[in-house]
Amino acid sequence: MIQIDFHDETNTVDEGYIDMIQRLLKFAAEKEEVQNEAEISVNFVDDKEIQILNRNYRQKDTPTDVISFAMQEEGEGEVRVIGEEIPVVLGDIVISVDRAKEQAEEYQHSLERELGFLALHGFLHLLGYDHLEEVDEKKMFQRQEDILNDFGLERK
Repeated sequence: MIQIDFHDETNTVDEGYIDMIQRLLKFAAEKEEVQNEAEISVNFVDDKEIQILNRNYRQKDTPTDVISFAMQEEGEGEVRVIGEEIPVVLGDIVISVDRAKEQAEEYQHSLERELGFLALHGFLHLLGYDHLEEVDEKKMFQRQEDILNDFGLERK
């Protein structure tokens, strides 16, 4: 079973949304065949906090909606060591609640759908998906839509 730790630094995210995100990410982990003992954290912050992270880690001094910090990426010359009993820490997902609210309004769908979308987007990044190239972007965004629709979080 995948272990998900939630940290709401804004103290504004409804428990129902956190429960939905937990179920969505567990659903996505099954769909993606993530090995059983895996850990991630989901952090809810404001625009100010995510802008600091975006500036420090991505050299972009603006707020963004979601940032993922993958722990499983292997750098050059690194060797992957896999233990049977050790849970794999996939990484951290950081979501701007401010940005999620703005985007939910902009796209005219629920905050629940937007938070689910952002959490899943961050999760797929932790699994190695990216959208730097157009072909990868199409693959990632199609996978997101398929998982959200199968889970029942369609765009309304």
